[in-house]
Amino acid sequence: MYEIILNLHSYWAYLVLFILIIASLNALIKSFAGKEYSAKDFRISLFTLIVSHIQLLIGIILYFVSERFSLWSELGGKVMGNSLARLYLVEHPLVNIIGVALITIGYSKHKKKLTSKAKLRTIAIFYTIALVFILSRIPWQQWF
Repeated sequence: MYEIILNLHSYWAYLVLFILIIASLNALIKSFAGKEYSAKDFRISLFTLIVSHIQLLIGIILYFVSERFSLWSELGGKVMGNSLARLYLVEHPLVNIIGVALITIGYSKHKKKLTSKAKLRTIAIFYTIALVFILSRIPWQQWF
């Protein structure tokens, strides 16, 4: 079961990154170009929200079924002294939860805006910051 969840988490991450990059670039380009907010923009931002939340749920399940979770009891307070354990047990989960929270906040805030410019700017800011956060804590050595 662990391997299935790990593979699902890893492959779903490609979808999350792909759609988050698309949503961020779309909002940035349309915002700077002064274009109108459309139904397509709404669908892209909503799909980004959905796939990122699914990834978060898969990640939470993986966190608790992973062999690495036992490092909390093995290392005790020394988890922060071990860079690999700190990445997998603290940094990666925390920063990605913050990233998904930023996506959620951006999506919620953009719905309350009345003009296209404000909607696109809100999505661009929150989704781009979330993208930077998520990219900063991906365990790249695990992927390649």
